[in-house]
Amino acid sequence: MKADLPKITDLFDLTGKSALVVGATGSLGAAATKALAGAGANVTLTGGNKEKLDELVDAVNEAGGKAQGINLRPDSEENVDTMVNTVRENHGRLDILMVASGFNKPASSQETSLADFDSVQDANVRQTFLIGRAAGRVMQEQGGGGKIILTSSVRGKVAANNGIAYCTSKAATDMLTKCFSAEFASHGITVNAIAPSLFRSPFTSWLFEDEGKGAEIRKGILQRMPIGRLGEPEDFMGSLIFLCSPASDFLTGHIMYVDGGFVTV
Repeated sequence: MKADLPKITDLFDLTGKSALVVGATGSLGAAATKALAGAGANVTLTGGNKEKLDELVDAVNEAGGKAQGINLRPDSEENVDTMVNTVRENHGRLDILMVASGFNKPASSQETSLADFDSVQDANVRQTFLIGRAAGRVMQEQGGGGKIILTSSVRGKVAANNGIAYCTSKAATDMLTKCFSAEFASHGITVNAIAPSLFRSPFTSWLFEDEGKGAEIRKGILQRMPIGRLGEPEDFMGSLIFLCSPASDFLTGHIMYVDGGFVTV
C-alpha cells in the first residue's frame, strides 16, 4: 500500500504571514524578528528606540527578509490601535502577534517603592493586555484565526527574593494568556506564552562573564538547571516558530518553559 507522507516542513512555514513584534529591539524581540522573517513572514517591528529599530529593520531586509518599523510603545490605546491597524493596512491582515516588550526593577518588597511596583505592572501586564486585546479584536474581525504569543518568565512560577514586582507581573501574564485563549479560541485564535529562564542580553551579560561576581552567581543558578548553561537568544527561536505556525493549531492557553529545565528541579 502506498503511503503519502506529510511534508512536515510545511507545518512550520510562515511564508506570506503578517507578523507584529512588539518590543522588537530587546534581545528576545530581535531574535523573534529574525526567526519570523527567516520563516517567511512579513514582520512589522515596534519599539521606543528608533535608532535600534531602524538598524534591525535594515539588517532583516538586507538579509533577504521583509520588515518594517513603527516607532511606538504599547503604552496607550491609541498606540496599540495604530500598530495593529497599520499592519492590516499594509498587509491586508494581522496573522501573528509576538509580545516581547517588558521591564524589570529587581528589589525586595521592602526596597520596592509603589512607583517602581506600578511601573513594572504597567510595562508587563497593562501594556500586554492593551496590545493583546487590540490584536484579538482585529483577528476576530478579519476572520481566519491567528496566533498570539506573550512573553512570560520562569519567575511567573518560581519566586525570587528580589522579584516581588517582576514575579507578580509574570504570574499575571500567565493568567492573561489563559484568559485570552479561552476568549479567542472559538475564533480560531490560539494564545500561548513562552517563559524563558535567564537569557543573554545587554542587561544580563555580566552573568556570562568567566570571572567575578557574575560567574559566582551563574554557578548558583546552574545548580538547578539540568541543561547546564544559560540561554542564548537563538534558543528562543524554535519554540516561537512552533507557536506561530500551523504545527500548534491545537495548542492554546499553554505556558511553554524554555528554561533549560529550571522549573523542573
